[in-house]
Amino acid sequence: MIDVRKKLQDELATLEHELRVELPKEILKAREHGDLSENAEYKSAKERQAFLEGRKAQLQQRLAALSLVNMDKIPADRAAYGSKVTLREYDTGKDVVYRLVSPEESDISKGLISISSPIGRSISGKQVGEVVEIKTPSGSKEYELRALLTIHDADE
Repeated sequence: MIDVRKKLQDELATLEHELRVELPKEILKAREHGDLSENAEYKSAKERQAFLEGRKAQLQQRLAALSLVNMDKIPADRAAYGSKVTLREYDTGKDVVYRLVSPEESDISKGLISISSPIGRSISGKQVGEVVEIKTPSGSKEYELRALLTIHDADE
């Protein structure tokens, strides 16, 4: 979770630099071109400014939410945020390993699944030995939760 905070703080700092330093220069330069009603550079810079302001608000909101995460409320015996789970697909007998992470950290190619995604919600709250039914657009598959390392456990 510290990595997520750092990543968000870094993005916020970059964004604020662009909003405070780079965009004002672009807007000033565009204004020098005259009529603002037909000035594509000015319009583009103002649109970028609005987008960055929105993203800044999202980042600040997410950082505030992360600061409220109470480690004592994350279960030590069930899959939850930070858990590494090993699932065995019943049909094929193959294992798949996922880590439940925040939406910002998710990367399916690395096995990082957002806790708020359909897969993450299916796994969340499960214990070793329980059946996990994952519904996807291509259908539903059943897995057995074979191993669980929570955020409280030491990870290898």
